[in-house]
Amino acid sequence: MTNVSIIVLDFGSQYTQLIARRLREDKIYCEILPYHASIEEIKAKNPKGIILSGGPSSVYSKDAYEVDQAIYDMGIPILGICYGMQRIAVDFGGSVIRASHHEYGKAELKIINVGQDCSPLLKDCDDDRIVWMSHSDRVDVLPDGFEPIATSANSPYAAVANEEKRIYAMQYHPEVQHSEEGYLMLRNFAKNICGVTEKWKMEHFLKEQIKIIRQKVGSAKVLCGLSGGVDSSVVAAMLYEAIGDQLVPVFVDNGLLRKGEREQVEEVFKINLKVPLVVVDARENFLSKLAGVSDPEKKRQIIGHTFIEEFEKEAKKHDGIKFLAQGTLYPDVIESISVNGPSEVIKSHHNVGGLPDWMDFELIEPLRELFKDEVRKIGLELGLPESMINRHPFPGPGLAIRIMGDVNETDLTILREADVILLDELKASGYYAKTWQAFAVLLNVKSVGVMGDNRTYDNTICVRVVEAVDGMTATFAHLPHDLLERISRRIINEVDGINRVVYDISSKPPATIEWE
Repeated sequence: MTNVSIIVLDFGSQYTQLIARRLREDKIYCEILPYHASIEEIKAKNPKGIILSGGPSSVYSKDAYEVDQAIYDMGIPILGICYGMQRIAVDFGGSVIRASHHEYGKAELKIINVGQDCSPLLKDCDDDRIVWMSHSDRVDVLPDGFEPIATSANSPYAAVANEEKRIYAMQYHPEVQHSEEGYLMLRNFAKNICGVTEKWKMEHFLKEQIKIIRQKVGSAKVLCGLSGGVDSSVVAAMLYEAIGDQLVPVFVDNGLLRKGEREQVEEVFKINLKVPLVVVDARENFLSKLAGVSDPEKKRQIIGHTFIEEFEKEAKKHDGIKFLAQGTLYPDVIESISVNGPSEVIKSHHNVGGLPDWMDFELIEPLRELFKDEVRKIGLELGLPESMINRHPFPGPGLAIRIMGDVNETDLTILREADVILLDELKASGYYAKTWQAFAVLLNVKSVGVMGDNRTYDNTICVRVVEAVDGMTATFAHLPHDLLERISRRIINEVDGINRVVYDISSKPPATIEWE
């Protein structure tokens, strides 16, 4: 696509892609470029507006991230968010200082000139709404021509504007779910200020990706790793739509699956979708390599490398395979490596970071810039069953990262049985469909208990159930106490080796959804 309605320049915020996601929800097409993108590269996209994202750096640092100053001469509106605001302030002659304390969390936004006289950026926004702050620096002196348009208790310049130049900035993050009406502010910028009228839909993305896949693959074959989850299933269906029998879909049983998962995958693909599926039993290989390994990063690396080894073995059985397809999503990417800019690394993912030098495949990752809910929409477009599309996310490393410590058959059996009980109870109560992700974690922490007048010293299961829209932020689900009690009672009574169940009530951030 040559014309891009909005360009987002990434300064490394964990929330950068959320900006694009919010705009795409409003059918506004946008793309993310690194902050150091040249003016020629930006102009080639023919944008109607530019957004400068947040980021972990300070504008007064020696190696502070800077933009090509020519963007300010393009004559199109610009919006700065957090670091982007501070970047604008300094670039136009203002000053930024270290805040007296790190401001993180909710703040109440007070709009200046509420009503018809307010800034177009805040048009139709209610006063006293909650916004999400996350910053250590703040603007101390505004540049000439800029005026405050909103304040908060700790930020006299919560939002500012130079209406003449059509340059706007916010100290808070309108893109996160916690910012009430933040989506409306982004919409105001794109539609009212930038004048974007074009509508972009997920089916446009699907058609474009199918065309790209056909052009890239040509007459070669593609090996696709299937887990049975939403992401890999959608990738497989998309590839089958694009190249048909040139696709070689492979399901690797790594021994880290949930109870009955292998059988469910085979039924969906072989019987329901009529897609030829190659099943590889690699349980012994994975578990032998994981024996004695407790460090979560090492677990992920071992699993990733072993997956690739298994795929390579299978690939040698088929002539003409040139590509490996993966269901990598943006949250995997942004938490693993610096993508489209200097985003901070949170944890590695088994399917992120390219292929080792000794592997002769090129990667195809058609979902790399999408969020889970967007992938589900594409899956429905492709005709996949809703039971598969609405399945909760399941990590590539499987149950290995839901066992604290080393991975062994005994612990895997315990965790599988607890996990089945949790999911069964959530589905029976209707809460499975109401929540984003639910799973059990084996803590490998023993405690004293009493069963049938006998002392026990057994393990602890942690139940984790969260609500989210895209997985970038999440809050723990407020499940009814009687449901939690039923889940706990069944796990303790039915799973040998468990005498205690706890419920995780932390949110993301600061915690992650998975424990490892």
